[in-house]
Amino acid sequence: MPHTPTTEPAGKTRILLADDHALVRRGVRLILDGEPDLQVVAEAGDGAEAIEKARSTRPDLAVLDIAMPRLTGLQAARELSRTMPELRILMLTMYDNEQYFFEALKVGASGFVLKSVADRDLVEACRAAMRDEPFLYPGAVTALIRNYLDRVRDGGDVPARAITEREEEILKLVAEGHSSKEIAGMLVISVKTVERHRANLLQKLGLRDRLELTRYAIRAGLIEP
Repeated sequence: MPHTPTTEPAGKTRILLADDHALVRRGVRLILDGEPDLQVVAEAGDGAEAIEKARSTRPDLAVLDIAMPRLTGLQAARELSRTMPELRILMLTMYDNEQYFFEALKVGASGFVLKSVADRDLVEACRAAMRDEPFLYPGAVTALIRNYLDRVRDGGDVPARAITEREEEILKLVAEGHSSKEIAGMLVISVKTVERHRANLLQKLGLRDRLELTRYAIRAGLIEP
């Protein structure tokens, strides 16, 4: 008779949990591991590590904090959606922010959970994601409807992405305080290329300096205030 593994119950959802605060990860893990059908199999402290762990452990579901170092949860979700389309993704955030919410939908997340009510919503959000159903907290539903109605009324459509993915990477690193030389080393590009992207960002976004870039990065959910 073929051997059947017994380490995980049948139907158990394997979860990758990514948050840069160990205390938050511990609390969320307690919630998830307390359920008979859910199990955290890997943890990550930033978006880049989340991508690495997802590739090595092949979870069913990734629960990603939106604001993390190196790569945000949104940037990680975009990459994971592209390279692991079968992976379900949930976003976690401290902030009830419409910008985060719409970005989360655009990068392929199936749910959006506020940390303040994670003990109430997260388990159901995980199960909904595994059923291929969206999970939105009430404020997000209101924002989605209002945004849709506003666009219909104005005869508009969802705006095109303002900046490229490379420009977004550089914007985040600039906002985190890295120099052009440091950014060039991290992204393996020339300092001149970094400066060109930075100039393009200022021009595209109508901004003047690093301080305004940082404020924009906070509003766009790339870094925490």
